[in-house]
Amino acid sequence: MYVLCSPCILNPDLRADGITKPSDIEAFQRTKERCDKFGIQMVPLPCPETLYLGPARQPGTFLERLDNPAFSELLDQLETEVKEIIRENGPPLCIIGVNSSPTCGVTATYYGSRGDEPPKRPGRGVFLSRFPGIPAIDTITFSRYRVYLAAPLFSAAERSYNAGIARLLQENFFSVHLPQDAGDDTAARGKNEHDRLFRLNLAALEKSDIVVAVIDGADADSGTSWEMGYAYAKGNKIIALRTDFRQVGIDEQVNLMLEQSAGLVSTPEQLLDALSAPALLKEDR
Repeated sequence: MYVLCSPCILNPDLRADGITKPSDIEAFQRTKERCDKFGIQMVPLPCPETLYLGPARQPGTFLERLDNPAFSELLDQLETEVKEIIRENGPPLCIIGVNSSPTCGVTATYYGSRGDEPPKRPGRGVFLSRFPGIPAIDTITFSRYRVYLAAPLFSAAERSYNAGIARLLQENFFSVHLPQDAGDDTAARGKNEHDRLFRLNLAALEKSDIVVAVIDGADADSGTSWEMGYAYAKGNKIIALRTDFRQVGIDEQVNLMLEQSAGLVSTPEQLLDALSAPALLKEDR
């Protein structure tokens, strides 16, 4: 199992001068951590810009410096090399790109201006666009893989459902903190155990990138609601899973404050889609 990745994720020195921020370095490191944790080999793509312009280059758009036959010919050659890697190793799980890159952008790229057009436009960079059949994900998104699974856990049915969602996430290369696995699964506990569980779960919330919250029922579980509010205050992504078909109002499926603070999905498949699970990314032909 392997991914193709922009080479600057493994070697940030390949980026243009002055554009690598601390947040980029953190995303690159987290991307590598995720791959290491789940045994995913990272196979770097060639860097067309470095090969064409050299390592010491200033930032620029595709139209400014790369829109010429010589660069197109280089892309033809590199495309052939990458297709040979795929032929030998089978299809990759996905391509991990770096948004804004003229060549390796995934959902945004500095293509350049024509007329009144802005220099940045949606879509893949000119190199990644040569592989439309391979799902692509930006390194920032891929690096956010630590999930806190907030859910009621007071019955055998609830705990079984939570465990199934956790397995689904782990199968899609997410690291999951599930409170019931930490011992939060019984009423027979004293004050010291309450304190331990609170601090343990709070620490996991602090480290998480994403909260997945199960909010089935006539009203959402109070502990789950608290965890969602904490994550929202931290600015973390929240995906709320509600399979319950009941609604609390004409335009509300559940409590307004919870619904407005999260992305709401109704099936595990929609959950994986909302999380950009690498194995289920849609082709963006």
